[in-house]
Amino acid sequence: MANRPLGGKVVLVTGGARRLGRHIALTLAAAGADVSITYHKSKTEAAETADAIVALGAGALAIECDVRAEEQVRAAVTAVANSFGRLDILVNNAAVFATGPLESLSLESWDDVFATNTRGPFLAAREALPHLRAAEGRIVNIGSVGGLRAWATHAHYCASKAALHSLTQAMAKAFAPGVSVNCVAPGWIEMPQRIEAKEALEDSTQSAVHFAARTPMKRNGSAEDVAQAVLFFAAGPHFITGQILVVDGGLSLL
Repeated sequence: MANRPLGGKVVLVTGGARRLGRHIALTLAAAGADVSITYHKSKTEAAETADAIVALGAGALAIECDVRAEEQVRAAVTAVANSFGRLDILVNNAAVFATGPLESLSLESWDDVFATNTRGPFLAAREALPHLRAAEGRIVNIGSVGGLRAWATHAHYCASKAALHSLTQAMAKAFAPGVSVNCVAPGWIEMPQRIEAKEALEDSTQSAVHFAARTPMKRNGSAEDVAQAVLFFAAGPHFITGQILVVDGGLSLL
């Protein structure tokens, strides 16, 4: 059990098909949980991630779901409960990262970011709550340092993550004592990227170097850093709730 602290648990990771969500899903599966993931457009990647979960000896389910849509979220949670008989842990990872000058942001862009980054976690938590209460379960939201330190060129993204941080604490109060609710807030996380344009690749590389130099730990974060923080909340003391755990190597201290 020491190596598989989530043995017998059932997890749902929204947006778990690729990138950070995939790493979280695989880490929780390696810890012993059966892991379901949702995906929106990444069907191929979702199937690959589900296969990787099974290869770790865990049960897996990949569900197409737009977290902005109430009926789809309800159906996804129902599918998990029907397939595994329970739901112990919800990881609200699905999100969009957006940029643009605040003075020229369209209402559509603003609403789209909030619909995914804030409404999505609310819907998933609301629909999962009866199952989580029955299991004395946990919710882990994926926030952002941007929700703590605003970036002028990412106002809608930062505001949506700040709202998610506040929602985490409201959920922690509302869902206690049966369900603990916490949030992991990553800083700059280096991930393999499929960037076609040479200019975009150069910009990303320059940004990575810039943030690593500014970070007290002198490196950028990894997906494993974030996934281990999620595992802490998933497997650690149920008494811990309402916390925002920043995973940024001290970058937000500057």
